[in-house]
Amino acid sequence: MADVDIAPNFGLELKDGFKTANAWVANGIIWLDDIQSFYRERSVIEKEYSAKLNALAKKYYEKKAKKSSSLSVGDNPSMTPGSLESASLTTWTTQITTLESRAAEHDRFGGELISHLADPLRVIATRHEELRKRHAEFADKLEKERESTYGDLRKMKGKYDATCQEVENKRKKAESAFDYSKSKAQNAYQQQILEMHNVKNSYLIAINVTNKQKEKYYHEYVPDLLDSLQDLSESKTAKLNGIWLLAAQLESGMLKRSSDYIAHLAQEIPRNLPPLDSMMFVRHNAGQWQEPANKVFEPSPVWHDDDAMIVDDTAKVFLRNVLGKSKSQLGELRREVDTKRREVEGTKRVKQQIREGKDKRDEVEVVGSIFRLQEDLHQVDHKRLTAEVETETITGAVGDVTLGAKSHNFKSQTFKIPTNCDLCGERIWGLSAKGFDCRDCGYTCHSKCEMKVPAECPGEQTKEERKKLKQERQEAANFGVKSSGTPSDSVAELPDMSRSNTMTSLSSGYAASAHRSVSGPGHLSPADETPPERPASFKPNVTGSSTLKKSRIVAPPPTAYVSELPGSQPNGSTTSIATEQKGRMMYAYDANGDGELTVTEGKEVTILEPDDGGWTRVKSGWKEGLVPTAYLEMLAAPPTPRPSSIYSNSGSSVAGSVQGKRQGPAVAPKRGAKKLKYVEALYEYTAQSDAEHNMSEGERFVLIKEDPGDGWAEVEKGGQIKSVPANYVQAV
Repeated sequence: MADVDIAPNFGLELKDGFKTANAWVANGIIWLDDIQSFYRERSVIEKEYSAKLNALAKKYYEKKAKKSSSLSVGDNPSMTPGSLESASLTTWTTQITTLESRAAEHDRFGGELISHLADPLRVIATRHEELRKRHAEFADKLEKERESTYGDLRKMKGKYDATCQEVENKRKKAESAFDYSKSKAQNAYQQQILEMHNVKNSYLIAINVTNKQKEKYYHEYVPDLLDSLQDLSESKTAKLNGIWLLAAQLESGMLKRSSDYIAHLAQEIPRNLPPLDSMMFVRHNAGQWQEPANKVFEPSPVWHDDDAMIVDDTAKVFLRNVLGKSKSQLGELRREVDTKRREVEGTKRVKQQIREGKDKRDEVEVVGSIFRLQEDLHQVDHKRLTAEVETETITGAVGDVTLGAKSHNFKSQTFKIPTNCDLCGERIWGLSAKGFDCRDCGYTCHSKCEMKVPAECPGEQTKEERKKLKQERQEAANFGVKSSGTPSDSVAELPDMSRSNTMTSLSSGYAASAHRSVSGPGHLSPADETPPERPASFKPNVTGSSTLKKSRIVAPPPTAYVSELPGSQPNGSTTSIATEQKGRMMYAYDANGDGELTVTEGKEVTILEPDDGGWTRVKSGWKEGLVPTAYLEMLAAPPTPRPSSIYSNSGSSVAGSVQGKRQGPAVAPKRGAKKLKYVEALYEYTAQSDAEHNMSEGERFVLIKEDPGDGWAEVEKGGQIKSVPANYVQAV
């Protein structure tokens, strides 16, 4: 048997041949079952002496002959091996021949075959098969990840095409518009072009990311996996050599008459070097392989464009924000990659010391640790590569536009009062509307507008300065152009456009310049029902009512202004906007759980959802929640319109406090209440900031918001709502 001249490398020579290599390694591990089966059957036969030894040797010689090709060169070799056998099979043949020359075995040796050979072989086969399956699972994961990247690129291409189509539609609409709508249509067309530029840039970035990930997949991920698979196969061979050497030693000690044959066998086994089988497999399976071509920019069928990055002022705002995020992550990711890579290299050195006999730890456990560390390294390096390509792509197109930028300190925020976006001026609708606000200067914006906000944060501001900035930003967002005709600072990089003073131009409270004449019912919220977020000492002037001092005031709900919108009823109309079911609390009720509402006796409420299992969902002022149906008295007709004052003169709550609370009837279980969703932690997690929850495996949380696509979910525990990794929890 010739010595090894070269050390083959699966990753370098087989390229994208994981499936073939995996099948070959699987055959080798399954083969261990045959060998341990051989020793178990031989243990029985040894007790019957030499009469059955020859039959046993013949049986396994035939089994070896049937599997000779698949064990030597795989199931589907690219080159026929002829009569050649692998080094391991040649050694196995020598062992069978030695068995045929032996005459007898005794009982103790039969017992030693089981305890010293068969049982360890079963353990080795099981543990190596587990490691092989992990390789296969990781290969599938890499392939799915590659396909997912391709899929994301296709989606981005579709989004780009759709955006281009929308540009074309708005262009046609602008051309066909007349008179006063012409300007509006032109503005919409310009806005859509800017949106298309951003989508195009995202598409180009995605192409570069996909190409880089593809390159890493074929030149690093799969080759590394193949090398690991090769190492697993060679480790199996090394373990098998140890078993065979032990068998040879047992036979040498127990069978003096067969010492010559056993000595010959002991000389042959060490020559079965682990790389020999791998080298033969590589030589018979190495074929032609061509790397897939890089992805290129594909112009939209309806918007013929080239692959140049859009680098105008508006696009730079978007690119600056993307670059800022990528750069902020890149340094930490690089350090984490270096740390994890050093951990992998250190564990590999331990494995080498084990093979050299300098370390007594379990090699299979060490190999498993290496694999886990490599998986962690891959995960972090995948993120690093994405951030690196994004940074290089943007820097190469427009330079480092983050230099001198003063980025806003944005934090995800749920706005509980009506709030406008400081960029586009539109309302961030809903009590659970997600947006962002700057913790330094108070800039508020939609989630969709975050990446369009210029990096011009003035820094930390006082309450009065924030209020002044808010007014200036809203004016700039609403009207788009300063008195001089140039765009304002807050929208300096947006196209010129003007806005009428619509409902969305109001701030979260009444603007100082907003004077409305209110004479119909339901247009204004009572003072005692205003949320606590409003500033103090506000003095509204309402036609027909005296000026009052109240500590807080809030903008009424949007439906209260329906009559002021174009096409609606004129101001001052006494006609009700919509008939709502009203009710009155016959007893005071204090909330006892999530989703319930505390209401005083005699309080008039609006019915939002009818009775469901003894509970009714109502609205009292700006608050909503569940109250017992038995505590409610349904009113037949809408209440009498209030006077044209923004403050309530109702004394129901005062009367209730003077008379004392009356005991209400028994409360039904909350069958009609909205069910809470819970999630359970799959893994332990340590919070990286104050905005995250710590988690222990198996710990439960209330799910507030599922993953919107950024990999994080919002949960509640102990009255605090924070974020946790979405893939670390599962719904229960």
